[in-house]
Amino acid sequence: MQYKIINRKKRIATAAADMIGGILHAPLKLFKRHREIDPQQINTILVIRTAYIGDAIMTVPILKPLRAGFPNAEISFLTSSGAAPALETNPYIHDIIAYDPLWFYAPYKKRKYRENGKKRKTYPALMRELRGRRFDLVIEARGDIRDILMLVRPLDARYKVSYDIGGGGFLLTHVVPYGGLRHKVEYHLDIARYLGCPATETEWGVYLTKEEKANTRKFLRDNSIKKPFIAVHPGVRIPLKKWQLEKYAELYDAIARDLGMITVITASNKDTDYVKAMLRLMRTTPVDLTGRLTLRELAGVLSESLLFVCNDSAPMHIAASMGVPVVAVFGPSKSIETAPYGNPHRVVEKDFPCRYTCDENTCKHERFHACMKTIEVEDVLTAIKDLLKEVNV
Repeated sequence: MQYKIINRKKRIATAAADMIGGILHAPLKLFKRHREIDPQQINTILVIRTAYIGDAIMTVPILKPLRAGFPNAEISFLTSSGAAPALETNPYIHDIIAYDPLWFYAPYKKRKYRENGKKRKTYPALMRELRGRRFDLVIEARGDIRDILMLVRPLDARYKVSYDIGGGGFLLTHVVPYGGLRHKVEYHLDIARYLGCPATETEWGVYLTKEEKANTRKFLRDNSIKKPFIAVHPGVRIPLKKWQLEKYAELYDAIARDLGMITVITASNKDTDYVKAMLRLMRTTPVDLTGRLTLRELAGVLSESLLFVCNDSAPMHIAASMGVPVVAVFGPSKSIETAPYGNPHRVVEKDFPCRYTCDENTCKHERFHACMKTIEVEDVLTAIKDLLKEVNV
């Protein structure tokens, strides 16, 4: 079995679960005939990609091919509450189901939380809803035994499809062959290709309405943000993917000084203190939109920017999906999997072999965080200038 699991403990636990599950389900497999997937029998499809926002964004390209390959089917998308707004108004989705699995979003285990004034969906309520929908085809796009066990297995679907590189293959009716390490967009598109769907062109993005686009332009005017401007995002979900505070400050000063452009900070609420500390180090004054943008408003601001500078993060994928040129600073994560996809971009990274066996949460290098600390401001500034030349600015 070829597992794509870096964490050793998780890999061993998954292998054990697969062995036990495979033995228990072997008798059932003997009496089940393998059925080819008939597009004419598919009226309802459920796509599952819950964790995390950036990964959900990189799953969006699968939707247009699915619509073409299964023209009679309504497509539902199960994702996290954080990612759900990015999928609103997507023309290929019939509806969005928001749920934050306890196995991915640990902080939610110990407290009740609300969304739009209502309690968010519990697991029992979610499963009652999904079972009542009677999906013909369920696609688990991550390839994770936890999702397959908890979200796919209980459903009475004719076809259950995913990868087996994260375990749980014994619970599927169809296992997608794994083609090796590649970009996650292609990883997801390979599922569509396996299902016989045309996937030669990539269409994705946050589909903003005319009203949202107009509101974005008004917001920029109200905040004295004139084009062209460069958007920047120092925040990131995983701490080890974050660059040094003083280097962010120096870079943003250099953008204003050397390029003569407005710098617009688009960080989220959780980075408020971090951004305040950074601003105290700066000699120039950027436009600080920290904590002021919803996910869709962020997409609107990014769509109007000349260029986006960021870490490997969800906003990076939003920008890439909307065709915005991106300069991305990469540390422990692998750009072969998560670089800005399909648009002009530059990745700034250093060659540390340990990055390919790093789980991104714990640094075991003898020089802690060396993959990020060795990236200099001039490296990123050079990438910005080079990319601006490519897009003829």
